[in-house]
Amino acid sequence: MPVEDNTREIESTIVTDLRERMSYGSYLGLDTLLASQHPRSEPEHHDELLFIIQHQTTELWLKLVIHELDDARRLLAADDLGAALKRIARVKHIQEVLTQQWSVLATLTPTEYAQFRGALANASGFQSAQYRLVEFALGNKHERMLKVFESSPDDHAALAAELERPSLYDEFLRHLARRGHAVPTAVLERDVRKAHVYSEELVPVFQRIYEGADDNWRAYETCEELVDLEDNFQFWRFRHLRTVTRTIGRKTGTGGSSGVDFLQRALDLTFFPELYAVRTRIEE
Repeated sequence: MPVEDNTREIESTIVTDLRERMSYGSYLGLDTLLASQHPRSEPEHHDELLFIIQHQTTELWLKLVIHELDDARRLLAADDLGAALKRIARVKHIQEVLTQQWSVLATLTPTEYAQFRGALANASGFQSAQYRLVEFALGNKHERMLKVFESSPDDHAALAAELERPSLYDEFLRHLARRGHAVPTAVLERDVRKAHVYSEELVPVFQRIYEGADDNWRAYETCEELVDLEDNFQFWRFRHLRTVTRTIGRKTGTGGSSGVDFLQRALDLTFFPELYAVRTRIEE
């Protein structure tokens, strides 16, 4: 039966006096978080808040992705593959949320965006230090990218440190070598400051893992988890490309890039090329 006044009684045990207690808002720092949206358009355009919140929430999720990838690498280095896979699984779910978020920004029409785009000046997602940290952690390193962050010492230092650190793929390959897989020495001793490039000698290692999955189940499972990570990252890139295309067409990016053409070229970048190449080699 419906409640007569359509309300729910507050239970007597619920804490209502929070003057000297930790509250939901204070725990989450909501005073700061919800006061951090500062539209720059004059007069303020209605849709600029959407643009700001879209990018701020993306940065919050990227912070968590970095947190999980950092620990996944630590766990791989300690040969704790099960726990590392849990971290990777969480990253995959975050990636799905990030990709779905583009559908919200895609409600911004070209006419609406044009009315406040000038207020961004040279601000651009290309300048996201956290996005670069994620790319570096997954292996797509580019030392010249650090120049973009010279005006932000903390970001520059974080990226410089990440440049020196083995990527997630590097740590997985080292784990495989410690487990007796014939990972080429050249791959294990490569310069981790550089982006990983395709190694023909590494493909047979993965072929043996895939064709002997029953005997190499955890390694096999990790290979597929990494493929999921890369696929998700490419889906995110593609949705970014399509959202930009429908919002600004082929205009130059606010940060000075060629816009859509620049984003299109990112789709050719790969983190784990051998995990895709091995599919052609697997015996039927």
